[in-house]
Amino acid sequence: MPTDTHPGPLRVLVFGAALRADSTNARLAALVARLISDTGATADLAPMRDFDMPLYDGDMETAGGLPQGALALRDRLEQSDAFVISSPEYNASVPGVLKNAIDWVSRVRPQPFKTKHAMLVSASLSLIGGNRGLWTLRIPLEHLGTRVYPDMFSLANSYQAFAEDGTLTDPGLQQRLTETVTAFLSLVEADVRHVCLERRWYEFLGDRTEAAITQRAEA
Repeated sequence: MPTDTHPGPLRVLVFGAALRADSTNARLAALVARLISDTGATADLAPMRDFDMPLYDGDMETAGGLPQGALALRDRLEQSDAFVISSPEYNASVPGVLKNAIDWVSRVRPQPFKTKHAMLVSASLSLIGGNRGLWTLRIPLEHLGTRVYPDMFSLANSYQAFAEDGTLTDPGLQQRLTETVTAFLSLVEADVRHVCLERRWYEFLGDRTEAAITQRAEA
């Protein structure tokens, strides 16, 4: 029977899903990591290059298993209670490097994305801040069982959005991001510190409200 124990602070993996060193998504990831640390949680800030891997190839997997970059991402996910992705939008969709990483790690058993909480943010020079890409990103993550936080954050005009100290120049946006991160962590903390709570999960509108309660008991 699981108990309400979770030693130490929450640990959250944060990474920007762009390879370019000066990417505004890397800057947004760093800001989110700072906000996480301000709450007393531990932020594991990682550049996307920490998870370098070839394009997914089933023959390569059969011959040699998962590449080191995929195993590194697997390990960092397993060591974390939740994760945050700051993702650019490429052609109104997910960057290929990020989708490739998800595809490789989806081959791991047990699946490290399953039941993990995730928050999605984006930065873009466009007026919609890369938001279309985040809606696309939700699809593979939720398919793999990730509990993607409903409130996403998209930063428009990102080249002009950051102050020299790494915060956002718009006080309203800075406050909204701070509140979103804090609310997300509150949800994660409630989940990981109270694993013996019984809860109902409904995926479709037709699900019966009297359906049997299942107990979460991950090791």
